[in-house]
Amino acid sequence: MSSTAARAADRGPDQDRVWTVAEHLDDILGHVHPLEPIELQLLDAQGCVLVEDVTVPGALPPFDNSSMDGYAVRTADVAAATEDHPAVLTVIGDIAAGSGDLPVVGPGEAARIMTGAPIPPGGQAVVPVEWTDGGLDSGPVTHMPARGSDPHGGSGRVRVFRPATEGRHIRTRGSDADAGELALRAGTVLGAPQIGLLAALGRATVKVRPRPRVVVLSTGSELVQPGEEAGPGRIHDSNSFQLTAAAREAGAIAYRVGAVADDAATLRAAVEDQLVRADIVVTSGGVSVGAYDVVKEAMHEVHFRKLAMQPGKPQGFGLVGPENTPLIALPGNPVSSYVSFELFVRPAIRTLLGGDDIHRTVEQAVCPQGVASSPRDRRQFLRGWYEPATTDGPATVTPVGGAGSHLIKAMAHANALIVVPEGVAEVAPGAEVDVVLLA
Repeated sequence: MSSTAARAADRGPDQDRVWTVAEHLDDILGHVHPLEPIELQLLDAQGCVLVEDVTVPGALPPFDNSSMDGYAVRTADVAAATEDHPAVLTVIGDIAAGSGDLPVVGPGEAARIMTGAPIPPGGQAVVPVEWTDGGLDSGPVTHMPARGSDPHGGSGRVRVFRPATEGRHIRTRGSDADAGELALRAGTVLGAPQIGLLAALGRATVKVRPRPRVVVLSTGSELVQPGEEAGPGRIHDSNSFQLTAAAREAGAIAYRVGAVADDAATLRAAVEDQLVRADIVVTSGGVSVGAYDVVKEAMHEVHFRKLAMQPGKPQGFGLVGPENTPLIALPGNPVSSYVSFELFVRPAIRTLLGGDDIHRTVEQAVCPQGVASSPRDRRQFLRGWYEPATTDGPATVTPVGGAGSHLIKAMAHANALIVVPEGVAEVAPGAEVDVVLLA
């Protein structure tokens, strides 16, 4: 349905019809598209989706190097080494990580080498320092003395008490990745390991879809900020914190504006002020049929609908401002607001990111307690605790708390939503249900 047609449907004779969850979501996603790719510095790209295949420009590691602190040796020189009859080698110098001028290891010789340092010509294996006397003319040692306290440690003699086969403790060139090999595929979400790989490949920047910017506002003159005293008839604003955190968990850069009083002009001005930094605006409260439902009064571009769902029957969606920024208006009850976020806002954020995993994972699980009642004309989403399948039995889910849309404590102790579809008035104990996993 086009935006124009949707407005006509909302404000024409069909404005009171009940929308399905799928219809409302389809309307939102039909107006939300992945953000345009940009080039970002590596750390700024964390959490973003890669839009290009990244290949390895050169072998990784780029040279043979030591995986241990010890001595680079020729294997023939230590083949017969034991604690009773150690091999005694002449130490010809130190090789630290970053060294460029390397000594040549000849017969009967060893070079003291540090982890990550290049293997010198003639070196066939690395003997860990713990297999040697560290040049101290004694038994096995546990570590090398600091160069500052022992500047001559790279010369003299070293006793080796164990043999080493060729290649032992050597990280060979290209053992991690060869030149031209695919390092990261387009569509990859860049986390810490992927950022580390890009840095190891020498990339300073990367082309990604940026993280969407989400502005969150709560509405209601009754709302007080946490930390302030809530007087008679006042409550603490939880929705703006909950929804901002949820947006960040979904991958967005989220800005919490806080609570706006029940005044249409004030709300309108607040939304317009925030559009400069918003790819999506999310409001909570003020979308029902009350005399103080300020979002409905202030945002005339937004379509307000009744959905066949519980909790979260009243919903709103529209495009606002000169850039047609999506505004998703959620109900004000905390559970309704959070469930609505999961169903409608999170998929929109994931779509803007350009990733493949737009929707939460849905599993089937046995509900041992069942659900005593559910409105037949709505899709119900109940808070639940999901336990995955084990060798002893199938996955299970247990309802947490009641069905009330204000029961935020129960929401905090749930890790899933139990879905009871339209047309189902009860779920028998032990029946299977669909479960939306929240983590």
